[in-house]
Amino acid sequence: MTTAEHTDDATAAAAPGPATRPETLRVTDPTRVRALAHPVRMDLLSFLDDVGEATATECAVHLGQTVANCSFHLRTLAKAGYIEPAEPRGRERPWRVVARERNITPDPLDPASRRAVLELGEISVRREAERYIDHLRHLDHDGVVDPGLIPLTQLTTSAFWATPEETAELIEGMHALMKRFDGRTVDPAIRPGGARMMRMFTAINPDMAFEPSAEAAPPAPQQED
Repeated sequence: MTTAEHTDDATAAAAPGPATRPETLRVTDPTRVRALAHPVRMDLLSFLDDVGEATATECAVHLGQTVANCSFHLRTLAKAGYIEPAEPRGRERPWRVVARERNITPDPLDPASRRAVLELGEISVRREAERYIDHLRHLDHDGVVDPGLIPLTQLTTSAFWATPEETAELIEGMHALMKRFDGRTVDPAIRPGGARMMRMFTAINPDMAFEPSAEAAPPAPQQED
């Protein structure tokens, strides 16, 4: 049993360089979706998102898992295409995410894909809800809370009528707003003074209890005099 993750030279050489790494990883295949639907693998992927790259040993220390368990789940994530070997550090073999942004959507024509995304969605939502509740409990048990942290902790719900095009524009706008923070995870030098690691979870969906509004009637033809 070693204390560092190792890959063979062929696997390391096959890892794409920065210029070929995709900005967004799009996944619909049910086998690949299910590979992510495990609490440890989700924690590993989140940790790699946060730190840029890490070995199995570093992951084990952060997650409170064994190195062997982390190695197994890291290899599973790599086989599914979510992570890849990073540049070796001497004898150490760190891992990094293939893409920091992942778009996991069901194939509407594949029932297995739809079920796999549903299973992953259930785990993801529960995980994020538990994380947010843990944060609230942490604030409540700390005694004296920094007043500056209060406005940084928000829970917002909203309901509104919008067309599919308007909703797509809203989602794209939210993604565009997050782009301003790109690079700060892997390069601490560009983080402004006082910057904190922030967590945000958003969900948007059409409410199926309401029918879409009727299409506007076309204008009546004008009668000629």
